[in-house]
Amino acid sequence: MKRRDTLKAISLSTFGLAALPTSAMVPEAPVPKVFKPGPGRTAEELVRDKMLSQQVFFKPDELLTLGILCDIIVPADKVSGSATQAGVPAFIEFMCNDQPSNQTPLRGGLRWLNNYSIKLFGKRFSEITPSQRIEIVEQIAYPNEAKSEVSQGVAFFSKVRDLTVTGFYTTKMGFQDLDYKGNTPNVWDGVPQDVLDKYGLKYDPLYFKEG
Repeated sequence: MKRRDTLKAISLSTFGLAALPTSAMVPEAPVPKVFKPGPGRTAEELVRDKMLSQQVFFKPDELLTLGILCDIIVPADKVSGSATQAGVPAFIEFMCNDQPSNQTPLRGGLRWLNNYSIKLFGKRFSEITPSQRIEIVEQIAYPNEAKSEVSQGVAFFSKVRDLTVTGFYTTKMGFQDLDYKGNTPNVWDGVPQDVLDKYGLKYDPLYFKEG
């Protein structure tokens, strides 16, 4: 299944319309890249962005678990890398520093995820097998089908999913994955002949001249 199909399946999960593919399994999270704010920032914003980027919120074990979860949501494929390879965990940490209201839900959610993993498999989420991780994710990725006992996990996964997709598809890697061209230069082949004929003009490579 292609990544875009995977993401569509996950996004439709709010309505209970799709199943999470096992192709989204990942063994471990790659070392996350540093989050770099995009262009179009004022001098004051750049100073603030740099300050926020240097702040550390997640502990190493939390960042590892978050990275694994991000890569389940956006795994690597033949077109581009995974969420962690695009720097998404660092983006999420940036968002925690930029918007502190994210801190408690995410840290609490990571704690819940580990406790639930220990309850089911006797190990933390980062220590269980890829198939066991998917088994847990399938229980919290579909709000309309989830049991009340995993309601905190559902809310946590929804937040991580939203941040992951936002982070990934605002990076160069995400743009390339979507084949988004943006404002790219075009090839100028001159004024169309029908326009020249309409105004009685002839086209010269160096200049226009009336006929």
